[in-house]
Amino acid sequence: MNIAIVGASGAVGQEFLRVLAERNFPIDELRLFGSSRSAGTAYTFRGREYTVRELVHGTDDFRGIDIAFTSAGGGTARDYAEDITRYGAVMIDNSSAFRMDEDVPLVVPECNAADALNRPRGIIANPNCTTIMMVVALQALENISHIRRIHVASYQAASGAGAAAMAELYEQYRQILAGEPVTVEKFAHQLAFNVIPQIDVFTDNGYTKEEMKMYNETKKIMHTDADVSATCVRVPSLRCHSEAIWAETEEPVSVEQFHEAVRKGQGLKLQDDPAKGEYPMPLFLESCDDVYVGRVRKDLANPNGITFWIVSDQIKKGAALNAVQIAEWLIQNDPKFVE
Repeated sequence: MNIAIVGASGAVGQEFLRVLAERNFPIDELRLFGSSRSAGTAYTFRGREYTVRELVHGTDDFRGIDIAFTSAGGGTARDYAEDITRYGAVMIDNSSAFRMDEDVPLVVPECNAADALNRPRGIIANPNCTTIMMVVALQALENISHIRRIHVASYQAASGAGAAAMAELYEQYRQILAGEPVTVEKFAHQLAFNVIPQIDVFTDNGYTKEEMKMYNETKKIMHTDADVSATCVRVPSLRCHSEAIWAETEEPVSVEQFHEAVRKGQGLKLQDDPAKGEYPMPLFLESCDDVYVGRVRKDLANPNGITFWIVSDQIKKGAALNAVQIAEWLIQNDPKFVE
């Protein structure tokens, strides 16, 4: 396979390189692309050095590429999509640019891998990180009984706003402890010693764009009529997002049934022994592949409801790993790649 990474110098671009190496992804040729600022930067992959090329229009840089992983922002994705796909490359894009386009599949392999086969524009969209981890867990529940209604509160780490946001959180703690004025640039308010019930901008209905992504993307991925209501909160952890989920199903589902479904589910790990203090926590799950599930309980307010807690590394499973898993599925199932 000939592979390209667009946005190779960013946090997700670097995660792509780590994930491709970890999973021994079959690569014959690797091409790295970035902005004019990152062009010329060299990275080592599997013992060989690769130099980042500047992404420019009107070249043959993507001729011969089979799959291009792109994580360079929505504007860049839309601007360069035709260049990237012109010669037949499958573009797996990590931005929000194409997610709700009707002619672009939005894919989480544990839920709807086959949707990746129907891509008239040669583009597959990677969902929002909070949506990815939620639907992986919800799919296990959907396999028992159809989900009618979902309420979710997310607790999202600073890294969800980028490497500079993580650095700002460190600096805020240092400034507070040193008695200095606190720098606030990457967040709506000071994040250190605080939580902020706003991620992205507010829309006309009072929900933020992040919350509406969870609403719209869940319906598209799961092909469901389930209603979704989300509250997304920034918390002062560094990496890994957490979510508290309440789901109502058509038929009652017991804790034991859901435990078993999680154990058998794809991309899931059960960590649920509260008596021993065992439940998923972001501090301990950095670089994990799976979505960890715990605190499973019957909903006291709804006989058909079940509630649970999940944690996953949003840079890994919520971005790079999900995209690579899409590519792995294509290699095994798409006639374009299957020999």
